[in-house]
Amino acid sequence: MSPETPAPLDERKASILRAIVEEYVASAQPVGSSTIVHTRDLGVSAATVRNDMGALERDGFLVQPHTSAGRIPTDQGYRYFVDHHLSASALPDVQRRAVADFFASSVRVIDDLLHESSHLLARLTSHAAVVVGPQASVTTIKALQIVTLDARTVLAVAVLSNGAVEREVVVFDADLDEQDVERALAQLQSLVGIDVARLDSPVAPDPSDTAAVAAHSIAVRAVDALRTKSTLQGEPLFVGGASHLAADGESFTSPVLVSRLLELLEQQTVMVALVRELLGPGLTITIGHENRQDDLKECSLVLAPYLVEGTAAGTIGVLGPTRMDYRHAQAAVRAIAAQLSRQLSH
Repeated sequence: MSPETPAPLDERKASILRAIVEEYVASAQPVGSSTIVHTRDLGVSAATVRNDMGALERDGFLVQPHTSAGRIPTDQGYRYFVDHHLSASALPDVQRRAVADFFASSVRVIDDLLHESSHLLARLTSHAAVVVGPQASVTTIKALQIVTLDARTVLAVAVLSNGAVEREVVVFDADLDEQDVERALAQLQSLVGIDVARLDSPVAPDPSDTAAVAAHSIAVRAVDALRTKSTLQGEPLFVGGASHLAADGESFTSPVLVSRLLELLEQQTVMVALVRELLGPGLTITIGHENRQDDLKECSLVLAPYLVEGTAAGTIGVLGPTRMDYRHAQAAVRAIAAQLSRQLSH
């Protein structure tokens, strides 16, 4: 529960607040007392419901957007709903099968897997989805390989503990000696087991050892080529379904805000830092003004970590308006985070 959550409401007011949140999420229209009476079996009159709605408004859970009788939830109202009524739920059968099929057929390298996972989550939720790649600090080098392709070309390969396999072609200006390539591969073995964040060239040999020097130059080129890969740099950002923010335009106060949100999603460093700051130890939901970033005051984020061998490696989540189907969003985020964890821990 959020530390800002007020004391629990009595059962009837809590039921009315829940009904208003669910009806408003479904219709995008302010909810009146007559709707509550006709859709919920509360056993009280419309007048009683109106009185309770007025009390909920005074206590900051609801707001009346204009002179109609209808109310909509505030950030505090959504927070109460999330903390008290958001039981863990599963995806609908069709979507659950789609997620299972996606990962069952997945033979993608990690960048492609994360990129396509963001698009899958966006399709499931109709919100923008973000996936932050594994942190370099929790990823180690499992194996390094150099494969000769022709007289002047080698393929440098790095196998990482997060399941990634990075490959980079390196072209030299002169023909290579196969023994030098073998010596270079032997030198690279000193880097196996280190954190990706510490990946550097192997220690330079004695300058008088000409064979070792020649091999070292090949090893350095291989490492330099691999270091340019996003997975080795750590924490790449993948965004799927950004266009959903524009489709959600009616849920934001202005088109300018939508434009700023789209720009924010393009700022990789900012978004990665933001997600890292918000994420708790498990599923995390931040709502409206709980987000410190001004451009996110009308947004909610539902985030969860995915694991590699039991250690939190990266983050997956959705970004959308506060008028979000939180129950479905959290089910989708949980499902894909769990599948990613299994896929990357094989």
